[in-house]
Formats: sequence, structure tokens, C-alpha cells
Amino acid sequence: QIQLVESGGGLVQAGGSLRLSCAASGRTFTSYSMGWLRQAPGKGREFVSAITWSRGGNTTYSDNERGRFTISRDNAKNTVYLQMNSLKAGDTAVYFCAAARYLVSLTSNSAEYWGQGTQVTVSS
Repeated sequence: QIQLVESGGGLVQAGGSLRLSCAASGRTFTSYSMGWLRQAPGKGREFVSAITWSRGGNTTYSDNERGRFTISRDNAKNTVYLQMNSLKAGDTAVYFCAAARYLVSLTSNSAEYWGQGTQVTVSS
């Protein structure tokens, strides 16, 4: 079992930055790939970014976020981060942290474990 708790969401002006954190508990955290997905009002949940468990971590991003967002993880702290820069109004959504044994489960919105989500609102 893995429990995930997100933090760091809030209200920011367009062009600003936020850093989301996801604290994980569970003995096998380091064996899981971790990711972020988001759900905007009236829309389905979409993939944002993911990182594998291996040292250094292989990362992947959706096309819209590549270059603006950076995902990282600290296995010693059981935490994964999402640094979001140059935020746009279209980034407004609830951001979910997720964990899965396989990266493809994150990119396909079928992760095994989910956090409760944290709201990010970008004002234009």
C-alpha cells in the first residue's frame, strides 16, 4: 500500500510559479514510478508528467508542459515534486499525485494509487 498526500497548490497570477509536493508513505515507494495528472473543471483527467523510480529518474512530460514544468523525486524523503513555471490560465486544475509500478500506467491514466489532489488556480 502507498498513501499519497499532495501540497503546494494555490492561487497564482499568470506567468508565476508554484511547486507541488507529494509525500508518500509505504515501504515500496522507491519501486514505483510517480506522476502528476490534472483535471480541469468539466474535463477529464490528463497526464502531466512522470518519473521512474531508478536513481536519477527518467522523466516524461506531456507536450503542453514540456519546458515549463519539471518533475523530480527525493527517494530519501519519499517525496516527488512538480515545479511549475510560466503558468497559464489553462493550467488551472486539480493536480493529482499518482503512483504505479509501470510508467505506462501513469501516462494512460490508470495508476494504482492516487492522492486526494491539490487545487491550482492561475488568474489571467
